[in-house]
Formats: sequence, C-alpha cells, structure tokens
Amino acid sequence: MAVVDSAIYVDGRRIEPESLELTYELLRERGGLGWIGLYQPSEEELASVAREFGLHELAVEDAVHAHQRPKLERYGDTLFVVLRPARYVDSNEVVDVGELHVFLGPDFVVTIRHSPTPELSPVRKRLEAHPELLKCGPEAVLYAILDRVVDDYVPVLRGLSVDIEEIEAQVFSGESGVSRRIYELSREVIEFQRATQPLLDVLDDLNVGFDKYGVDVELRRQLGDVRDHALRVVERVEAFRQLLASVLTVNATLVAQRQNEEMTRLTEATFKQSEEVKRISSWAAILFTPTLVGTVYGMNFDHMPELHWAMGYPYALALMLLTGVILYVVFRFRGWL
Repeated sequence: MAVVDSAIYVDGRRIEPESLELTYELLRERGGLGWIGLYQPSEEELASVAREFGLHELAVEDAVHAHQRPKLERYGDTLFVVLRPARYVDSNEVVDVGELHVFLGPDFVVTIRHSPTPELSPVRKRLEAHPELLKCGPEAVLYAILDRVVDDYVPVLRGLSVDIEEIEAQVFSGESGVSRRIYELSREVIEFQRATQPLLDVLDDLNVGFDKYGVDVELRRQLGDVRDHALRVVERVEAFRQLLASVLTVNATLVAQRQNEEMTRLTEATFKQSEEVKRISSWAAILFTPTLVGTVYGMNFDHMPELHWAMGYPYALALMLLTGVILYVVFRFRGWL
C-alpha cells in the first residue's frame, strides 16, 4: 500500500488508527481532521481514497498520471492543489523538480507525492507541535505544506547562484566548454521557473478563497508571508534566467573576439613570412645572376665569342656586378629589400 502516514487530529491532537479503513471509520465517528499521506499510489490504491472522500474523477485522473503544472482547482467543497517542489543536485547541476498533489475537504487532507521531495513528516511534526494551528482545519495543513515547498526553493537558488558565479569566472578566464555549461544550466533555470512562476497565481487564488470562506485571520497573514517568499524566489529565478542569457551573449562575444585576435596574429605571421620570402627570393636572384654569367664563361669551348679577348675577364666581372646592382635597386624600389 502506498500509504506513508494516516492520522486523525481531534482538537489538534493526533490519533493514529491501525489501518486506512479504520481511519475512515474513526473520522466518521469522532470527526476532527483526517490526513492521509500517499506516495506514488496506483490507480486502484487511489480509488479507495477517492470513493471515501468523494474526490472528483478529473482531479483523481490528474493525481494518478501527474505531470501537471502548479494549479488550484475547486470541485464543490473539495480543493485540488498541484505543487512542484524542487531540490538542487549540485554534482550534476540539475534542478530535480517533483510533484505534490493535495486534496482538501471540509474534514480531510490527502497528500499524494510523486517524488521523494518534499519529505512531509517534518511538516506533520511541526503541526502536531502546534495543536492550535491544527485546529484551524485543512487550510492550516495546506499552509504548512506550501511553506515547506517554498522554503525548499531557497537551497535551489543558492546552488544556482554558486554555479552562475563559477560560470562567470570561466567565461572571463577563457575556459573551453563553458558555452555548453551555460546552455545546460539555463535549461535547468527555465525548468525551475516553470515550477515556481505559476505558484503565485495559486497563492493569490487561495488567498481569495481564504477571504471568501472566512479562514482564520492569522492563517491568512501566514499565507501572505509565504506569498512574499514565493515572489522573491520567482524574481530571483527570472534574474538568473536573464543573467545566464547575458553571460551566454558575453561568452559568444569574447569567443568571437579571441578568434579575431587569433586571425589577426595568423595574418601578421603570414605577412612576416611573406616578407621573409621576398627577401630570400631577392637575394637568391641577385646571387643567381653572377652565377649564370660565370657558368656561361666557364664552359671553355674553343669557339666562344670573346674567349681570347683581353678585356673579357674584367668585362665579365663588371657584367656580374652591374646586373647584381640593377636587381638590388629594382628589389629595393619594390620594397622587397
């Protein structure tokens, strides 16, 4: 059976029946407030509770299949509330968003958890330690659950804040792979935002109902305090989302800037290399000309023009020097030397 806890509270004092069926019986006989806690119940297990308390079939269907957004719906005198508790898994940088359904009737509360969090036993102990609060009825239980869910959002905000600071340091230090981390953390922030943003509407609708049905004034003040905390959470989550979007833009700009700087360095290196090639080619051409003249006049064939000319040697030297000077002047004029 998926029953985690089942108890009746008469004048704020706990009575713990031995079975779920006995809980139904004692609740009918002695009155008070019945609180049944279920964890991932099957359709058959939930059907028993639904028949006993007359839960609407549409709400029961939502409670069985889960995957609902935070919402508040009223079916006659029964209130159906969907909450999305969350915890932050820092090792994986993942926001683990769960789901909690709450049915409230005139004399009963049924809580259905589809995730390990939040653990509701501390909520029960808190209420049992304050019987005067439990005397306010099912609304007091719902307030305590909402307060726990919103309080559990604070460590998530803290974990996200630490990771965002680390990302900012990575971005400005030029670490590789940070873009992927920004994108993945942005997805987690958006998922967290989907869990927290609609909660404000739930609390507003609940406050209107508390006013309409004359719920205890102090309890309404406490609910207003929960809304203030939830509003701060929503505002910080939105700030995180915008900050991550800005960090992603800055990172893309810095990456592009680093790429441009690298291209500039490559261009400068290529230019310097080209200049060196020009110098080497120019000197090679200058040195090649005397070699060519010397090679021609060094063939020593019998029938060569100017072979036995007395001025042939100085003429060859002068030709080599003149050609080299002309090439030097030309290359110098072109800026190659």
